Amino acid sequence: MITYFQAIIIGLIQGISELFPVSSLGHSVILPKLVGWNINQNDPFFLTFLVATHLATALVLFVFFWKEWVNIIKGIFRSLAQRQIKSDDVWAKVGWLLVVGTIPTGILGLIFQDKLRSLFASPQSAAFFLILNGAVLYAAEILRKKAPENKSGRESYGNIAKLSWWQAVWVGISQILSLIPGLSRSGSTMAGSLLVGLSNEDAAKFSFLLATPIIGAAAALSLSDFFKPQNYYLIGPSLAGALAAAVAAYFSVKFLIKYFHTNKLTPFALYCLTAGVVYSIILYFR
Repeated sequence: MITYFQAIIIGLIQGISELFPVSSLGHSVILPKLVGWNINQNDPFFLTFLVATHLATALVLFVFFWKEWVNIIKGIFRSLAQRQIKSDDVWAKVGWLLVVGTIPTGILGLIFQDKLRSLFASPQSAAFFLILNGAVLYAAEILRKKAPENKSGRESYGNIAKLSWWQAVWVGISQILSLIPGLSRSGSTMAGSLLVGLSNEDAAKFSFLLATPIIGAAAALSLSDFFKPQNYYLIGPSLAGALAAAVAAYFSVKFLIKYFHTNKLTPFALYCLTAGVVYSIILYFR
């Protein structure tokens, strides 16, 4: 069983850590053990509950970037009608870059997601990979390519549209790391985006757009679990957790878009390194 209080707390943490580059799944695995909650992260009921919080996060991302998604969808259909992507059609290029970047995670996620989560979904391994997540973020800032001058507002999507197809594949491949609890989806895609030359702000936007269909599709595929009789008791707590995740996700993405206009991944890298070490020590002595 999961209580309403536990559901709300985990929902808030998921909504924040899914978008902050600090690993939502890693924190969801570590938190119950730290506070002594009797929740097994591999239990079907807990995975079903997480579906609700992830779906809420995906919906918030879709609504927040609603205008972008409208332009992207129009751009894709426009390119299909014209049978080409014109050099000045920014939204069509961004749309197809998202498609290309989604393919690696979509394929490997369907094949290996459950195996990876069951293999590594222990608090101890999540804490270790949280340390690794911090190292990846820090390395990305050091090794990053020089980004083009960043424009504020929606004009900056022109920088994303300049990516090559292989660069989009690379960013998509980097997102695969997030299948392991403790490695952040937004963190890995932002790191990959920095390495191909995007600014922090453009990397954040590309990461959030890339995450929306992946999170939404993964949650939608498991949504039928709620309609199984044995899971009816989860509906109330799941709705509470989903609402908490949605509120946290909205304020998180709003903050991060402004933050990454002038700031870097370094503070999140230091947090992951420190938190991973502290969590490892605490869990070792428990």
